Amino acid sequence: MGFCVFGNIAVAARYAQCQHGLKRVMIIDFDVHHGNGTCDAFYDDPDIFFLSTHQLGSYPGTGKMNLIGQGSGEGTTLNLPLPGGSGDYSMRCAFDEVIAPSAQRFKPDIILVSAGYDAHALDPLAGLQFTTGTFYMLASSIKQLARELCSGRCVFFLEGGYNLQSLSSSVADTFRAFLDEPSLAAQFDDPAM
Repeated sequence: MGFCVFGNIAVAARYAQCQHGLKRVMIIDFDVHHGNGTCDAFYDDPDIFFLSTHQLGSYPGTGKMNLIGQGSGEGTTLNLPLPGGSGDYSMRCAFDEVIAPSAQRFKPDIILVSAGYDAHALDPLAGLQFTTGTFYMLASSIKQLARELCSGRCVFFLEGGYNLQSLSSSVADTFRAFLDEPSLAAQFDDPAM
């Protein structure tokens, strides 16, 4: 009941564990849609921390805050549904006040990121109203977390984005963050957003 036939990030998480001995995997999913398949795959797994930011009420309608995992995995699922129109500041606050502290407590061996760019203000699918600069901030901040917590081990997976102009600019700025280059978001984002 999601957008993906195969959960590539779920496969990658198990591969990291089984083939590379990276026991504790953190998955950060920023997207308009809740990563319900990934959430379900690891809902009772204490070694996979799944954190999703998504638009409240968007398809598939899952990802409520009270869903925190079960059994030995209780506490390793964290859903942060954001109301439409949340914008950049809300995501910055979510990262600083919830995502980073959660990662610091979990102490992952690797961070995997489901990077959905459909939350961009120009994307027709939803209304979180993020700018390209938010995706740069996320990539830069997650990269720094990975440096601090897991020797820089971090992999981004492209998950969504349906406006080709905002998608290409946001993905390019994500790469810039990883290359320690300055953001070019100001050249793309409309100051009125």
